[in-house]
Order: sequence, then C-alpha cells, then structure tokens
Amino acid sequence: MNEKPKRHEQGMATRRAVLGNAHVDRAEAAKTAFDAPFQELITEAAWGHVWSRDTITRRERSMMTLALLAGLGNFEELALHTRATANTGATRDDILEVMLHVAIYAGVPRANHAIKVVKHVLDEMDKEKGK
Repeated sequence: MNEKPKRHEQGMATRRAVLGNAHVDRAEAAKTAFDAPFQELITEAAWGHVWSRDTITRRERSMMTLALLAGLGNFEELALHTRATANTGATRDDILEVMLHVAIYAGVPRANHAIKVVKHVLDEMDKEKGK
C-alpha cells in the first residue's frame, strides 16, 4: 500500500480515537473544497504521523498538547483537547499540573485564561455525564 493512503487511514483512526467520532464526523461533514487540503494535512501529519507514534503514550501527548495550546493562547483548540482527555487517559490532576507549568513557563495570564476554559469544558463534561 502506498504510504500516503496508509498514513491517512492511520491518522483518521487515531483522530477518531482521541477526539471522538462525533467531532470527526462534524469536521468531515463541514469540509469543503477550500479546506480539504488542510483536513488532509492534519489527518496525515498530526494524527497519522505524530499522534500515531508509540514512543510516548496518548496521555503524555495529550498533556503536551494542552500545554502548547494554552501557552500559545489557542483556547478554542484547548477546549477541544480538554474534552479529548476523556479518551487519552489524562486526568483532571494531570490537567492542573499542565496549567501550573504553563503559568511558570508561558505566563500567568495565559494560564489564568486557559484554566477558565478548562474549568468550563470540565463542567460541561460533568453535566453531560449527569454529575
């Protein structure tokens, strides 16, 4: 099999495992001719190559991703990846540790806003589970 279709297939499987079928199905349904190349890129590169590697766990990747997104101020993606922790094994304690690192290494204002985003997402997740 050609490497590109194999990478895309693996990427889609990993993307679904981490983000969930509902999210990926919405993204695929919203895809247009304009953003199809971008969707292909992230599926193959981010999900098929980086997230599919087995050198570290998905929990560890999830924690690194949260730190990077919070530190860079990508709060919409932070919300998405906070929700994904339900599938990666990263716990609420892990998320708090990540935010503490963000505060020291990327700045208190970024961590402060990131914590607000995370708390909101975790509250939503609790309500969805009936907690």
